[in-house]
This record gives sequence, structure tokens and C-alpha cells, in this order.
Amino acid sequence: MQSRREMLARSVAALLVGAGVVPVRAAGAVAKAAFDAKTYDDALKALGVKPVESKDITFTAPDIAENGAVVPIAASTTLPGVKRLLFLVEKNPFPLAASFELGDAVETSIGTRIKMGQTSNVYAVAMLGDGRVLYAQKEVKVTLGGCGG
Repeated sequence: MQSRREMLARSVAALLVGAGVVPVRAAGAVAKAAFDAKTYDDALKALGVKPVESKDITFTAPDIAENGAVVPIAASTTLPGVKRLLFLVEKNPFPLAASFELGDAVETSIGTRIKMGQTSNVYAVAMLGDGRVLYAQKEVKVTLGGCGG
């Protein structure tokens, strides 16, 4: 017999899959090595991508995060064919903070909260169906650490 919590978790997961937005870590579609990478460059290598900076990605994050444990970030783009949107924090112990797989029926606009251990560049990376990988970045200053680092 399923507990109420298990049933709710499965229902939410099914709703996200049906809407075309699935946190990729939960779906297992991104290599475990990317999430386990200890450096920004190793995470990109595990993903097999070399992003190019683009003005077509709108990335918002605070200039100063008073609490590194809950830093609100968001990214969006009007580019067609975005298949995956990633958030990476250059100086975190594990730089790949989040990865979202997007369906064609979903507007490319994701907001979430991440943990940051220290002041760092934060990247929003869009992987497009045509093979292009684009990014936008912003430095976020952290006044109180959130990753224990």
C-alpha cells in the first residue's frame, strides 16, 4: 500500500512529465557524471558541450544573495527548439545545480532556487535541438554560505 506522501510525489512527477517539464536529475537523462563533477569544466565535459555566450538568453539572479542556501534564479529565451536548460555555479563543490528537460509545447522559462557556497559566476545554459549550446552568466555575491563550503 502506498503512503499519502509517495502517492503525492508520483502524482507531481506525472504532472510534470505530462506538462513537458521534467527535472532531468529525477528522470536520469543526464549522465550521473555531470552532477558528480567537482569543477565547472568537468561538468561541461561530462555533458559533452562547449557553450557560447548569447544575448538571446535572459538570466536573472540577485547581485547579492544574503543567504547562499536559497538563491532565486531564472532563465528564459524565445529561441525555438530548446531541449534542455541547465544552471551551473562555477565555485560550488558540485557545479551542476539543476537541469531541466523541455518539450516543444513548453515555453522556455524556468525559475528555481539554488544553493551557493561562496561568491561565484552562475550560468544558465540552453541546449538546442539543432546542436547549439548557448549561455548567459552573472556573478552573484554571497554574504552567508549555503553549501557548507
